[in-house]
Amino acid sequence: MAQSTIKVRVQKFGNFLSSMVLPNIGAFIAWGLITALFIPTGFFPNESLANLVDPMVYYLLPLLIGYTGGKLIYDQRGGVVGAIATMGVIVGAPETPMFLGAMLMGPLGGFVIKKFDQAIEGKIRSGFEMLVNNFSAGILGAILAVLAYLGIGPAVDAFTEALVTGVDWLVEAGLLPLTSILIEPGKILFLNNAINHGILSPIGLEQSESTGKSIMFLLEANPGPGLGVLLAFMLFGRGTAKQSASGAGIIHFFGGIHEIYFPYVLMKPMLFLSVILGGMSGVFTLVLLGGGLQAPASPGSILAITAVTPNDGMVYVANYAAVLVAAVVSFAVSAVIMKTSKTSDEDINEATKKMEQMKGKKSSVAGHVSENKGTLPEEVNKIVFACDAGMGSSAMGASLLRKKVKEAGLDVSVTNTAISSIPADAQVVITQEKLTPRAVNKLPSAYHISVDNFLSSPEYDKLIASLQDGVTEEQAELVEESETEAVGTEPNMDKDDDLLLEENIFIGQEFASKEEAIRFAGEALVKAGYVEASYVDAMIDREGITTTYMGNNVAIPHGTEEAKKAVIKSGFTVIQVPNGVDFDGEQAKLIFGIAGKDGTHLEILSGIAVICSEQENVDQMVGARTAKELKDIINSK
Repeated sequence: MAQSTIKVRVQKFGNFLSSMVLPNIGAFIAWGLITALFIPTGFFPNESLANLVDPMVYYLLPLLIGYTGGKLIYDQRGGVVGAIATMGVIVGAPETPMFLGAMLMGPLGGFVIKKFDQAIEGKIRSGFEMLVNNFSAGILGAILAVLAYLGIGPAVDAFTEALVTGVDWLVEAGLLPLTSILIEPGKILFLNNAINHGILSPIGLEQSESTGKSIMFLLEANPGPGLGVLLAFMLFGRGTAKQSASGAGIIHFFGGIHEIYFPYVLMKPMLFLSVILGGMSGVFTLVLLGGGLQAPASPGSILAITAVTPNDGMVYVANYAAVLVAAVVSFAVSAVIMKTSKTSDEDINEATKKMEQMKGKKSSVAGHVSENKGTLPEEVNKIVFACDAGMGSSAMGASLLRKKVKEAGLDVSVTNTAISSIPADAQVVITQEKLTPRAVNKLPSAYHISVDNFLSSPEYDKLIASLQDGVTEEQAELVEESETEAVGTEPNMDKDDDLLLEENIFIGQEFASKEEAIRFAGEALVKAGYVEASYVDAMIDREGITTTYMGNNVAIPHGTEEAKKAVIKSGFTVIQVPNGVDFDGEQAKLIFGIAGKDGTHLEILSGIAVICSEQENVDQMVGARTAKELKDIINSK
């Protein structure tokens, strides 16, 4: 448990560091291009335009990072104070690009103003809110800027100098290639962006300022090790891994999305040796030939590397040689490993799922390495929605599709279940994208559909259209006669007062994170007597498997399948969050905490699903001023 907790914390820290840098990569690229083009050794030397270089690297880029870091903590208000605080470290250490300082002061500024606002909430006289808001941000920002100028800026400057000195020593001692032992596994496991933008880029920028280039920009960004692995799968792989490797190679090498080769390595852990040796060979080549870049290459594409290589023929040769040598070494080691492997098939989807669990988030390129999800049967009689526990998102999705099936006049059964309980006779299985590999594993013979929005997915209408193509008049007439049996009765929300009580509806809430919101919903279920206390942690665990955000600003957090034993009786709690809370990049403004026992909650959940499938209804509930008003809206629909 302790090891798992440490891992989660490291993941969150790494994701947070990269989240400050990645939104601003365009600015890094702009600075890199201006540097490569207009400095005295650039492609088109221009003394006037070269004046843009220093202000961008010393002021623009750190301020953007500081603002983003503050905004991550506390929206725009946190971003403004974070930027003010960042200005203190910039001026306090004028000789060093303050990327590390910005990563420190930006979030600190957001945190300080957030805590101040929480402390004075409800204590400001009406009419003085704007005055207090503006002056508090200004005063706290000024205090942080002064503190940063006097102490934090010089301290970060000294720390950066120590890092640069350490790197110089590694180069002189010939030990820099050994960094690949940490960098290559680290980037695959979950820290690629944090390593590159949180550690290597600040050191590289310092070196680039004084020497015109830095090898640090290519330690993580070199696409050679990953390319070697993918080439080996193209020639010696098996099953779906071999089929997808060529496309993955193009995306990796030219698109610069290194994440796409991570599942291939995780599929055969011995391949960690391939990328480590490939990385070490590439770094050795860079040191030997004097390679390096003027600015970060992000994404790590051969095209991006070319764009920020200094205008020097020998440096081009060094950089390309480093990529080629890394790829050849990685390919050779991978080929030996794969030729001696006894695996008859290689499931790239399982490996992708494993990678996503390690990274703690969905892979942006998982779809490019996905397997065939089956063929839609000519005659479909049974559709199954599946989720981890089978009582929340799948129930809502099934309700909506069941309604569409009825309206289309189709004689098709639509049910929901946990993935572990998918029936063998299911012909079509619908799951959230992240859960589809598990569903395919459970029932590979079915036709599988992935959705990212259970409330309004276009996949529903596509499926209905496909099913209608084969509907006969006799089938349509049969449906007309048996609508009630096939679809079930319409939900009666009024009779479910015991499931949705007015005291369990919370209006105007605000949360800093989805974990905080889920915990609030879970504790409300505990207080209402619906679940035992252990159910709350199970709700957090369930969210870690895949998001419970359903679309249309609605989330329905609930426990895992194993946590069903902690449910005392079925019930709901509703949390209205007018300003929204982030659920993996989506804003949830209406949160239904769910506890389901013996299916008694499914009728009301079905009704909620139908109501929330219309954004207008959700907006109306988000605008409700009292718990009674919100419940009346639900009942009236």
